Amino acid sequence: MKTKECPSCAMEVDASSKVCPICQYEFAETKTSYKWIAILLIISMILLLLNT
Repeated sequence: MKTKECPSCAMEVDASSKVCPICQYEFAETKTSYKWIAILLIISMILLLLNT
């Protein structure tokens, strides 16, 4: 079973949890589209730096 650490109470909770069962901390949802946009921006910046 995959777990993640709650940043509020430091307890290990199930990785699929959206709320910590101990302290009720709400985990932020990261969308995969944001990750791809960030990766593309980083690659673009590297390419621009290499071309100058």
